Amino acid sequence: MKTFSLAPLGAIALALAALSPLAHAQQKSVAVTAIVEHPALDSIRDGVKAQLQAAGYEEGKNLKWQYQSAQGNTGTAAQIARKFVGDKPDAIVAIATPSAQAVVAATKAVPVVFSAVTDPVAAKLVKNWEPSKTNVTGVSDVLALDKQIDLIKQVVPGAKRVGMVYNPGEANSVVVVKQLKELLPKMGMTLVEAAAPRSVDVGSAARSLVGKVDVIYTNTDNNVVSAYESLVKVGQEAKLPLVASDTDSVKRGAIAALGINYRDLGEQTGRIVVRLLKGEKPGDIKPEVSTKVELFVNPGAAEKQGVKLSDALLKSAAQVVQ
Repeated sequence: MKTFSLAPLGAIALALAALSPLAHAQQKSVAVTAIVEHPALDSIRDGVKAQLQAAGYEEGKNLKWQYQSAQGNTGTAAQIARKFVGDKPDAIVAIATPSAQAVVAATKAVPVVFSAVTDPVAAKLVKNWEPSKTNVTGVSDVLALDKQIDLIKQVVPGAKRVGMVYNPGEANSVVVVKQLKELLPKMGMTLVEAAAPRSVDVGSAARSLVGKVDVIYTNTDNNVVSAYESLVKVGQEAKLPLVASDTDSVKRGAIAALGINYRDLGEQTGRIVVRLLKGEKPGDIKPEVSTKVELFVNPGAAEKQGVKLSDALLKSAAQVVQ
């Protein structure tokens, strides 16, 4: 009987054993969570993934990718945060303030990159806009409110009373309300608030403003954006103009929005994640803001809400939604 040497097989096994730590080192894990699913936040998620892929990190090859939405529930956001922290990924991307707050509360060790957080300092994610020296960094979607007010005046030139539907439990929106209360009176205008603690409250909150305001302005409040169609219904029925700060809302029925391109914001967030995967520490990376804003207008929505847009405003738009 002919015998075979097992030495080649042993050599192969040793070679595989030697390679396995390298293969493991190359494998990276990124977990992404958002407070709710709507076009702006979905664009951030997709932008992060695209940027990772552009940097050579591909799901199923050298990247483990997880995504979960809290479906608008802060309790669910906390559960997702705890689950992700337990998985010990190389980075957690937390999209929107409630999800970011949940993740930051759940870990002081796993790197966290927030995105679409208007004021990370007010949300207590970081102490200031300098490198945090903690496990947290990210990208803000803060907007210059004076330019938002200018847009309101261009859409509704005689507007004196500005209504705002928002979730008083969302730090982003509370900050915007506070700032508008300071800015609007300087321009001869006042703010009228309508609380919508849940997405299902958005329609009734908008109806409560009918007859009390000349225009409704919405920021990037996640409850409001996720239920924007109910706001549009009120705007059309009451001939009450809607001005947004989320450009995707213009496609859904707002008259105009001067807002951030959230796909770009996602890619900007993704670039920070790539830096972490390559060895940088989150506490050494200064929180960033997006400086690119675009004007979207919807003449059809304007007509349905009793407004005629000026030629100058239409010509200055990056996109006219038909």
